[in-house]
Amino acid sequence: MMSPTPDEQELIDAASAARANAYAPFSEYKVGAAVRDDRGRVTAGANVENSSYGLTICAERVAIGAAVAAGAKRIVAAAVVTDGAAAPCGACRQFLFELGPDCRVLLVGADGAVRSARTIGELLPDGFRLAR
Repeated sequence: MMSPTPDEQELIDAASAARANAYAPFSEYKVGAAVRDDRGRVTAGANVENSSYGLTICAERVAIGAAVAAGAKRIVAAAVVTDGAAAPCGACRQFLFELGPDCRVLLVGADGAVRSARTIGELLPDGFRLAR
């Protein structure tokens, strides 16, 4: 386990707080995520399940969508808080890569301990973006 920097701890705290609000009546697997944009703003999100399972949205995509809605153009860091410090799913990895190809991702247990810190490129080798 590693000790987070103050900026990383801010992300972890925001993700943990969001996780408490997750809507997960089916899986009971609550996830919180927080992202920092290139202007230093932190935006958090929680997973939201749905009776139509395909409509469920992950915490990472909720956080990124809210950040974009608030004006973010680039994501530089993210924290994901779950039981077991699970890594984001493939769809969320691609979502992160699109807006933060060099983003640092903290994988954090429900106890707040950082279990891993990797770049999104390490989590999604050969990720792709359309030329801009």
